[in-house]
Parts: sequence; C-alpha cells; structure tokens
Amino acid sequence: MTDPSLSGAPRPAADEHTDPGSPAPESPVPGPLAGLRVLDLATLFAGPLAATLLGDFGAEVIKVEHPHRPDPSRGHGPAKDGIGLWWKLLGRNKRTMTLDLSHPGGRDVLLRLAAGTDVIVENFRPGTLERWGLGWDELSAVNPRLVLARVTGFGQFGPYARRPGFGTLAEAMSGFAALTGEPDGPPTLPPFGLADAIAALTTSYAVLAALRGRETTGRGQVIDLALIEPILTALGPQPLWYDQLGHVQPRTGNRSPNVAPRNTYRTADGSWVAVSTSTESVAGRVMRLVGRPEVIDEPWFATGAGRARHADELDAAVGGWIARHDRAEVLAAFEKAEAAVAPIYDIREVMADPQYAALESITEVPDGELGTVRMQNVLFRLSETPGAIHWAGRPHGADTDEVLAGLGLTDAEIDGLRTAGAL
Repeated sequence: MTDPSLSGAPRPAADEHTDPGSPAPESPVPGPLAGLRVLDLATLFAGPLAATLLGDFGAEVIKVEHPHRPDPSRGHGPAKDGIGLWWKLLGRNKRTMTLDLSHPGGRDVLLRLAAGTDVIVENFRPGTLERWGLGWDELSAVNPRLVLARVTGFGQFGPYARRPGFGTLAEAMSGFAALTGEPDGPPTLPPFGLADAIAALTTSYAVLAALRGRETTGRGQVIDLALIEPILTALGPQPLWYDQLGHVQPRTGNRSPNVAPRNTYRTADGSWVAVSTSTESVAGRVMRLVGRPEVIDEPWFATGAGRARHADELDAAVGGWIARHDRAEVLAAFEKAEAAVAPIYDIREVMADPQYAALESITEVPDGELGTVRMQNVLFRLSETPGAIHWAGRPHGADTDEVLAGLGLTDAEIDGLRTAGAL
C-alpha cells in the first residue's frame, strides 16, 4: 500500500460482489464528484471513456444501451468465457440499463431520467437525438441545469458534420499519421484508440468546465466536441509553424526534428531502450557517457535544432555504445550519469515494473463474472478525496429495473415497457 505521507491518500480497493446481476455496490469513500449523475448514452470509446473518468471520481454513472444492440466495446478485442474484457475497463463504476431511445416509451423514460441528471454524454450523428424528440430543446426544458456533452467525429456543424466519424479518421485528418512513420515509409496509424483517448480526457475536462460555469449562470449548456480537434492540439505548434514559416514537419521516424540524440536503440541482449535529450545538459551527459565528449564543444551542439541536424553522427555514437551493453547495464549507466533513458516495455513488463507497482497504476478489481481482474487504476491521486474503482463493467442491462424503480416506476409499468420493446 502506498504511504499516504509520501504520495497522498492511497487509492481505495474495489468493493467485492460475486453475483454479476446483483445491485451495484455502494461506494464507501465519496469521491470529489459524488452527487453528480451522468447518463452515458455513447458507444465505443471517446464518450464512454469520458463517463468512466467521471465515475472514477465519484459521479454516479448510468450506462444506457439499446436492448438488442449493446455498446460494441463489449465485443471488441479478446474475450474470456465469452465475456468481453475491454468492456470490463470501459464499463467500470457504471450501472447498466437498457432503453430504446427511438421508442416513445424509451424517450419518455430518458426525459424522466434527464430531469434528475447533471450530465448526458452522447455520440450519435448530429440530428439523431433531435429526430427522436430528445434534442437540446426537449432536454433543457425538463432540466435547465443539464450539461449535454456531444462527442462526434467532426462536430455538430460544417460540411463533414453528418459523416461517420471514428478515431482513425481523426488520427489521419489531424496530421498525426502524416508525422508518424519512417521518412521513406507510409503514414502510420496507432494500433489503439489514441484520438478517442485524447478526446475522452478532453470531454471530461469540458464537462467539469461546464459544471463550473453552471455555478455562475445557474444554467447548463451544450458541449460540442469533435474528435479531430483535441488530437490536433496535442500535435503542438504545427499550425503556427505553417502560418508563420510555411513549415510542414516531415516524418522522421523515432527521431525528433527539434533535438538529438532522440531515438530507440537496440542493446546487446536484443532488448530496446529509448533515449531523450530535450535539454543541452542531458545531451552532454549522454555524449560523455558514450565516450564522445568532444562533440559538446561544437557550436551546433548548443541548440536542439543544431543537434538534430547532426542526428546521424549522434545516433551512431549512442547506438554503437548501447549495442555493446546489455539492457540492465545501459539502464544502470544512464541512471548513474543522470541521463534520460527508459526500457521499451511490452505489457508483460509494464505489469511487473516496480515503479508502476509503487504507484498502484495497475489494480485488482473483484468481478462477479470473472472473479478478479487487473486493470489500469484511476488516473491520478488526490490526497483528500481520492478516486476509486468499485466494480468492473457489469452485464448488459443489469441495473435496468433498479434504475427505473428509482424513478418511481412500478413493477407493472416496467413490465409494460419491456413488453412494448422500450427496454
């Protein structure tokens, strides 16, 4: 367990429950977002992950899925005993219910839920909620304090607004893919949901900003977030460089156009390490370590751009030295020299690393379907009101009756909605 005196309060362990269909357990430690209710109407990754991040810090999150078409993330990636593992991460800390929003009964239930909700997260194509009679006019009429986060590929307006949008398209259109890959190779896409993850972090930030604004105005508002925008911001000053200089950054592989040496290097035992030298002082330590101290006195060495122009020479020196030593020797020598290096891990090494263990970055979560699962912990540590994972993703519709009963619906009314196809 992490020492609270060193790094803030430890992250509480998850609550255990064994029946996957049982009511979701109560959170024993209120997080800083306790008291907020979030409806997650979104599918796949950016919107649902934003709701997950809010739930990690105490918001009550209700995942609303179609009765016959669950969130596709339940079927993405590897599964164990027919149970999708990605959903266990994405659905953590959420109660799950089914509702057909296109059905009149489903629409009415959603409006009743919205009346007591702080945030709705959705990622339908623009106009879809409006077509169902669930647009901003209808939602804000039942709850003027509601925050509606709309996450789409291209935003709510503009020539591309109604196109299907996915993270891959954002990675392509933002300029990310054009920058990624070897100089003589094709543009490269990430093998994971990079744009979606960046958009999820941004959406959770936008929600908190909108909620803070509500404290001043007393009114909710609409958040219009396009996947193509957060990743564009993450790419740094590309627009500025082009605007002021006409500069278009080329693909440089693992090298940086701004500093050197910066690359991945293979060690004598066949492992790989990454070296970064963002400052002249660190670059100097690296060159002394690898036996090339004379280059430090070269005029070009004083700036990152100058070192980048001599990347071939610097890479040859650093790569040659690293190639003669095992990874453990490389890491020890760099640490002693106070030079920046890291081993290149796959997930097996991440799970075994002592620094991740000290931070409790991977945590055990009891699960009613799979027993105990290990997954990423909450994103950061708060010393007074820490976040926590109380349960992993629950079965499709597990909490429908409980949520509807909380709205005051009787068993007969719930049965009637189910028979009519609204649930």
